Amino acid sequence: MTADAGTAATAPRARRLPNPLPGFGISLGLGMAWLGAVVLLPLLALSVRAAGLGTEGWLRALRDERVQEALKLSFGAALVAALIALLVGGLIAWVLVRYRFPGRRLVDALVDLPFALPTAVAGIALTAIYSKNGWVGRVIEPMGLQIAYTSIGIVLALVFIGLPFAVRTVQPLLETLGREPEEAAASLGASRWTALRRVVFPELLPGLLTGFSLAFARGLGEYGSVIFIAGNLPYKTEIAPLLVTIRLEEYDYNGAIAIAALLLAASFACLLAINAIPLLFAHERKGGRRG
Repeated sequence: MTADAGTAATAPRARRLPNPLPGFGISLGLGMAWLGAVVLLPLLALSVRAAGLGTEGWLRALRDERVQEALKLSFGAALVAALIALLVGGLIAWVLVRYRFPGRRLVDALVDLPFALPTAVAGIALTAIYSKNGWVGRVIEPMGLQIAYTSIGIVLALVFIGLPFAVRTVQPLLETLGREPEEAAASLGASRWTALRRVVFPELLPGLLTGFSLAFARGLGEYGSVIFIAGNLPYKTEIAPLLVTIRLEEYDYNGAIAIAALLLAASFACLLAINAIPLLFAHERKGGRRG
Protein backbone atom coordinates (compact mmCIF):
# COMPACT_ATOMS: atom_id res chain seq x y z
CA MET A 1 0.00 0.00 0.00
CA THR A 2 1.39 3.39 -0.95
CA ALA A 3 1.71 6.30 1.42
CA ASP A 4 -1.01 8.25 -0.39
CA ALA A 5 -3.40 5.29 -0.17
CA GLY A 6 -2.69 4.83 3.52
CA THR A 7 -3.28 8.50 4.20
CA ALA A 8 -6.56 8.38 2.30
CA ALA A 9 -7.66 5.29 4.22
CA THR A 10 -6.87 6.75 7.64
CA ALA A 11 -8.23 10.23 6.92
CA PRO A 12 -11.60 10.82 8.63
CA ARG A 13 -14.54 11.01 6.29
CA ALA A 14 -16.06 14.42 5.87
CA ARG A 15 -19.32 14.61 7.73
CA ARG A 16 -22.36 15.59 5.73
CA LEU A 17 -24.15 18.44 7.37
CA PRO A 18 -27.77 17.58 8.12
CA ASN A 19 -30.33 19.44 6.01
CA PRO A 20 -32.43 21.97 7.93
CA LEU A 21 -35.54 20.47 6.30
CA PRO A 22 -36.56 16.80 6.25
CA GLY A 23 -35.93 14.54 3.27
CA PHE A 24 -36.93 15.29 -0.30
CA GLY A 25 -40.14 13.27 -0.18
CA ILE A 26 -41.46 14.88 2.99
CA SER A 27 -40.43 18.40 1.93
CA LEU A 28 -42.02 17.97 -1.49
CA GLY A 29 -45.19 16.55 0.03
CA LEU A 30 -45.58 19.36 2.56
CA GLY A 31 -44.85 22.03 -0.03
CA MET A 32 -47.30 20.63 -2.56
CA ALA A 33 -49.95 20.17 0.14
CA TRP A 34 -49.77 23.83 1.13
CA LEU A 35 -49.66 24.91 -2.52
CA GLY A 36 -52.69 22.79 -3.29
CA ALA A 37 -54.70 24.01 -0.29
CA VAL A 38 -53.90 27.70 -0.71
CA VAL A 39 -53.64 28.11 -4.52
CA LEU A 40 -54.63 25.09 -6.58
CA LEU A 41 -57.80 24.05 -4.75
CA PRO A 42 -59.56 27.45 -5.03
CA LEU A 43 -58.55 27.75 -8.68
CA LEU A 44 -59.76 24.22 -9.36
CA ALA A 45 -63.10 24.99 -7.72
CA LEU A 46 -63.49 28.10 -9.88
CA SER A 47 -62.57 26.18 -13.01
CA VAL A 48 -65.08 23.41 -12.23
CA ARG A 49 -67.85 25.92 -11.58
CA ALA A 50 -67.00 27.78 -14.79
CA ALA A 51 -67.04 24.56 -16.80
CA GLY A 52 -70.45 23.76 -15.36
CA LEU A 53 -71.99 26.93 -16.79
CA GLY A 54 -72.23 25.41 -20.24
CA THR A 55 -72.31 27.30 -23.52
CA GLU A 56 -75.64 28.95 -22.78
CA GLY A 57 -74.50 30.20 -19.40
CA TRP A 58 -71.29 31.64 -20.79
CA LEU A 59 -73.08 33.40 -23.64
CA ARG A 60 -75.70 34.82 -21.30
CA ALA A 61 -73.03 36.23 -19.01
CA LEU A 62 -70.66 37.59 -21.67
CA ARG A 63 -73.28 39.01 -24.02
CA ASP A 64 -74.23 41.59 -21.41
CA GLU A 65 -73.14 44.98 -22.75
CA ARG A 66 -72.06 46.10 -19.29
CA VAL A 67 -69.78 43.07 -18.97
CA GLN A 68 -68.30 43.66 -22.43
CA GLU A 69 -67.51 47.30 -21.67
CA ALA A 70 -65.90 46.36 -18.34
CA LEU A 71 -63.76 43.68 -20.00
CA LYS A 72 -62.69 46.05 -22.78
CA LEU A 73 -61.69 48.67 -20.21
CA SER A 74 -59.79 46.19 -18.02
CA PHE A 75 -57.87 44.58 -20.87
CA GLY A 76 -57.20 47.85 -22.67
CA ALA A 77 -56.08 49.75 -19.57
CA ALA A 78 -53.88 46.86 -18.43
CA LEU A 79 -52.24 46.69 -21.86
CA VAL A 80 -51.53 50.42 -22.07
CA ALA A 81 -50.33 50.56 -18.46
CA ALA A 82 -48.00 47.59 -18.98
CA LEU A 83 -46.43 49.27 -22.03
CA ILE A 84 -45.92 52.54 -20.13
CA ALA A 85 -44.54 50.71 -17.10
CA LEU A 86 -42.17 48.81 -19.39
CA LEU A 87 -40.74 51.98 -20.94
CA VAL A 88 -40.48 53.94 -17.69
CA GLY A 89 -39.29 50.93 -15.70
CA GLY A 90 -36.58 50.13 -18.23
CA LEU A 91 -35.34 53.71 -18.03
CA ILE A 92 -35.35 53.67 -14.21
CA ALA A 93 -33.45 50.37 -14.18
CA TRP A 94 -30.86 51.82 -16.58
CA VAL A 95 -30.34 54.88 -14.37
CA LEU A 96 -30.05 52.81 -11.18
CA VAL A 97 -27.47 50.44 -12.69
CA ARG A 98 -25.38 52.73 -14.88
CA TYR A 99 -25.17 55.89 -12.77
CA ARG A 100 -24.13 56.76 -9.22
CA PHE A 101 -25.82 59.79 -7.67
CA PRO A 102 -26.89 61.02 -4.22
CA GLY A 103 -30.07 59.32 -3.08
CA ARG A 104 -29.67 56.36 -5.44
CA ARG A 105 -30.36 53.80 -2.72
CA LEU A 106 -33.45 55.71 -1.65
CA VAL A 107 -34.77 55.67 -5.22
CA ASP A 108 -33.97 51.97 -5.46
CA ALA A 109 -35.97 51.32 -2.27
CA LEU A 110 -38.90 53.46 -3.45
CA VAL A 111 -39.29 51.23 -6.51
CA ASP A 112 -40.59 48.48 -4.23
CA LEU A 113 -43.07 50.76 -2.46
CA PRO A 114 -46.09 49.56 -4.49
CA PHE A 115 -45.32 46.01 -3.31
CA ALA A 116 -45.53 47.01 0.36
CA LEU A 117 -48.18 49.73 0.18
CA PRO A 118 -51.81 48.57 0.49
CA THR A 119 -53.46 49.08 -2.87
CA ALA A 120 -56.41 50.90 -1.31
CA VAL A 121 -54.01 53.45 0.20
CA ALA A 122 -52.42 53.94 -3.22
CA GLY A 123 -55.83 54.51 -4.79
CA ILE A 124 -56.84 57.05 -2.16
CA ALA A 125 -53.52 58.88 -2.53
CA LEU A 126 -53.78 59.03 -6.33
CA THR A 127 -57.36 60.27 -6.10
CA ALA A 128 -56.39 62.96 -3.60
CA ILE A 129 -53.65 64.17 -5.94
CA TYR A 130 -55.46 64.06 -9.29
CA SER A 131 -59.05 64.85 -8.30
CA LYS A 132 -60.60 68.21 -9.02
CA ASN A 133 -59.43 69.64 -5.69
CA GLY A 134 -56.12 67.76 -5.58
CA TRP A 135 -52.62 69.17 -5.89
CA VAL A 136 -52.32 68.31 -9.57
CA GLY A 137 -56.00 68.16 -10.51
CA ARG A 138 -56.71 71.77 -9.58
CA VAL A 139 -53.97 72.84 -12.01
CA ILE A 140 -54.68 70.62 -15.02
CA GLU A 141 -58.49 70.43 -14.97
CA PRO A 142 -58.93 74.13 -15.89
CA MET A 143 -56.80 73.28 -18.95
CA GLY A 144 -59.37 70.67 -19.99
CA LEU A 145 -57.45 67.58 -18.83
CA GLN A 146 -59.21 65.35 -16.32
CA ILE A 147 -57.42 62.35 -14.82
CA ALA A 148 -59.47 61.23 -11.83
CA TYR A 149 -62.69 59.34 -12.60
CA THR A 150 -61.62 58.64 -16.18
CA SER A 151 -59.82 55.84 -18.00
CA ILE A 152 -56.63 57.92 -17.74
CA GLY A 153 -56.77 57.63 -13.97
CA ILE A 154 -57.23 53.87 -14.26
CA VAL A 155 -54.13 53.59 -16.45
CA LEU A 156 -52.18 55.77 -14.01
CA ALA A 157 -53.11 53.52 -11.08
CA LEU A 158 -52.13 50.40 -13.04
CA VAL A 159 -48.80 51.95 -14.00
CA PHE A 160 -48.15 52.62 -10.32
CA ILE A 161 -48.65 48.99 -9.30
CA GLY A 162 -46.97 47.53 -12.41
CA LEU A 163 -43.81 49.65 -12.46
CA PRO A 164 -41.81 47.54 -9.94
CA PHE A 165 -42.20 44.43 -12.11
CA ALA A 166 -40.62 46.18 -15.09
CA VAL A 167 -37.73 47.56 -13.04
CA ARG A 168 -36.90 44.39 -11.12
CA THR A 169 -36.90 42.15 -14.19
CA VAL A 170 -34.56 44.39 -16.20
CA GLN A 171 -32.22 45.57 -13.43
CA PRO A 172 -30.46 42.20 -12.81
CA LEU A 173 -29.85 41.75 -16.53
CA LEU A 174 -28.21 45.16 -16.78
CA GLU A 175 -26.02 44.43 -13.76
CA THR A 176 -24.93 41.12 -15.28
CA LEU A 177 -24.32 42.59 -18.73
CA GLY A 178 -21.95 45.31 -17.57
CA ARG A 179 -20.32 47.84 -19.90
CA GLU A 180 -17.89 45.54 -21.68
CA PRO A 181 -20.15 44.64 -24.65
CA GLU A 182 -20.87 48.31 -25.32
CA GLU A 183 -17.19 49.21 -25.08
CA ALA A 184 -16.33 46.39 -27.48
CA ALA A 185 -18.97 47.60 -29.93
CA ALA A 186 -17.68 51.17 -29.65
CA SER A 187 -14.11 50.01 -30.31
CA LEU A 188 -15.38 48.43 -33.54
CA GLY A 189 -16.89 51.73 -34.65
CA ALA A 190 -20.52 51.25 -33.59
CA SER A 191 -22.49 54.31 -32.56
CA ARG A 192 -24.36 54.52 -29.26
CA TRP A 193 -27.68 53.81 -30.95
CA THR A 194 -26.24 50.84 -32.83
CA ALA A 195 -24.71 49.41 -29.66
CA LEU A 196 -28.00 49.85 -27.82
CA ARG A 197 -30.03 48.27 -30.62
CA ARG A 198 -27.69 45.45 -31.61
CA VAL A 199 -25.87 44.62 -28.35
CA VAL A 200 -27.82 45.76 -25.28
CA PHE A 201 -31.45 45.39 -26.36
CA PRO A 202 -31.24 41.69 -27.37
CA GLU A 203 -29.82 40.85 -23.94
CA LEU A 204 -32.57 42.80 -22.17
CA LEU A 205 -35.44 41.52 -24.32
CA PRO A 206 -36.29 38.47 -22.13
CA GLY A 207 -36.47 40.68 -19.04
CA LEU A 208 -38.53 43.30 -20.86
CA LEU A 209 -41.06 40.71 -22.03
CA THR A 210 -41.24 39.17 -18.58
CA GLY A 211 -41.77 42.54 -16.93
CA PHE A 212 -44.49 43.41 -19.46
CA SER A 213 -46.30 40.11 -18.86
CA LEU A 214 -46.15 40.49 -15.08
CA ALA A 215 -47.38 44.09 -15.18
CA PHE A 216 -50.21 43.14 -17.55
CA ALA A 217 -51.32 40.18 -15.43
CA ARG A 218 -51.21 42.28 -12.25
CA GLY A 219 -53.12 45.15 -13.85
CA LEU A 220 -55.77 42.84 -15.24
CA GLY A 221 -56.90 41.75 -11.81
CA GLU A 222 -56.13 44.91 -9.86
CA TYR A 223 -58.95 46.19 -7.67
CA GLY A 224 -57.98 48.26 -4.66
CA SER A 225 -55.91 50.99 -6.30
CA VAL A 226 -58.37 51.45 -9.18
CA ILE A 227 -61.85 51.68 -7.68
CA PHE A 228 -61.16 54.99 -5.91
CA ILE A 229 -59.75 56.85 -8.89
CA ALA A 230 -61.97 55.20 -11.52
CA GLY A 231 -65.30 56.60 -10.40
CA ASN A 232 -66.91 53.23 -11.23
CA LEU A 233 -69.43 54.55 -13.76
CA PRO A 234 -71.18 51.67 -15.57
CA TYR A 235 -70.27 51.43 -19.27
CA LYS A 236 -67.53 54.06 -18.77
CA THR A 237 -65.08 53.53 -15.91
CA GLU A 238 -66.23 50.26 -14.39
CA ILE A 239 -63.51 47.57 -14.34
CA ALA A 240 -64.12 43.83 -14.57
CA PRO A 241 -62.91 42.92 -11.03
CA LEU A 242 -65.39 45.41 -9.60
CA LEU A 243 -68.16 43.94 -11.73
CA VAL A 244 -67.40 40.51 -10.23
CA THR A 245 -68.11 41.97 -6.78
CA ILE A 246 -71.29 43.64 -8.03
CA ARG A 247 -72.54 40.39 -9.56
CA LEU A 248 -71.94 38.61 -6.26
CA GLU A 249 -73.88 41.30 -4.38
CA GLU A 250 -76.73 40.80 -6.87
CA TYR A 251 -76.59 37.02 -6.27
CA ASP A 252 -75.72 36.51 -9.92
CA TYR A 253 -73.14 33.83 -9.17
CA ASN A 254 -72.97 32.52 -12.73
CA GLY A 255 -72.17 35.98 -14.07
CA ALA A 256 -69.47 36.52 -11.42
CA ILE A 257 -67.94 33.10 -12.13
CA ALA A 258 -67.84 33.74 -15.88
CA ILE A 259 -66.02 37.06 -15.52
CA ALA A 260 -63.64 35.71 -12.87
CA ALA A 261 -62.83 32.63 -14.95
CA LEU A 262 -62.07 34.77 -17.98
CA LEU A 263 -59.68 36.94 -15.97
CA LEU A 264 -58.10 33.80 -14.51
CA ALA A 265 -57.54 32.33 -17.97
CA ALA A 266 -55.89 35.55 -19.17
CA SER A 267 -53.61 35.73 -16.12
CA PHE A 268 -52.71 32.05 -16.46
CA ALA A 269 -51.82 32.61 -20.12
CA CYS A 270 -49.49 35.43 -19.05
CA LEU A 271 -47.80 33.16 -16.51
CA LEU A 272 -47.30 30.48 -19.15
CA ALA A 273 -45.77 33.06 -21.45
CA ILE A 274 -43.43 34.23 -18.68
CA ASN A 275 -42.18 30.68 -18.10
CA ALA A 276 -41.83 30.06 -21.84
CA ILE A 277 -39.77 33.19 -22.53
CA PRO A 278 -36.46 31.93 -21.01
CA LEU A 279 -36.83 28.56 -22.74
CA LEU A 280 -37.51 30.24 -26.07
CA PHE A 281 -34.46 32.49 -25.90
CA ALA A 282 -32.25 29.67 -24.63
CA HIS A 283 -33.32 27.54 -27.61
CA GLU A 284 -32.61 30.39 -30.04
CA ARG A 285 -29.15 31.01 -28.57
CA LYS A 286 -28.36 27.31 -28.70
CA GLY A 287 -29.45 27.16 -32.32
CA GLY A 288 -27.39 30.25 -33.13
CA ARG A 289 -24.27 28.70 -31.62
CA ARG A 290 -24.73 25.55 -33.65
CA GLY A 291 -25.16 27.59 -36.82
